[in-house]
Amino acid sequence: MKKSLLAISLLVLGVVGLQAADPATIIKTKCQACHGPNMEKQALGKSKVVNTLDSAKIKNDLMGYKAGKLNQYGLGATMWGQIKPLSDEEIDALAKYIPTLKK
Repeated sequence: MKKSLLAISLLVLGVVGLQAADPATIIKTKCQACHGPNMEKQALGKSKVVNTLDSAKIKNDLMGYKAGKLNQYGLGATMWGQIKPLSDEEIDALAKYIPTLKK
């Protein structure tokens, strides 16, 4: 019985751990310090304003940073650390959500 309960607990924890964070939370915890809460700022005065980019460009760039192969505006090392922990699903959600923040 104890083994079954332990197995079920571990399974539940694993599933909860696999759930993707919503894009607004990701922006609040990972992005807004440099890009602003609505992704309306140039990061360190160097990058493009992210909310003006289309979803395909955002996704392509984020996947490039995740792979450690993109280094736009000399901000690669910073972006690599921020993006690497994100899942492909979270990146896809960000790419769709960020353009909606344009005011």
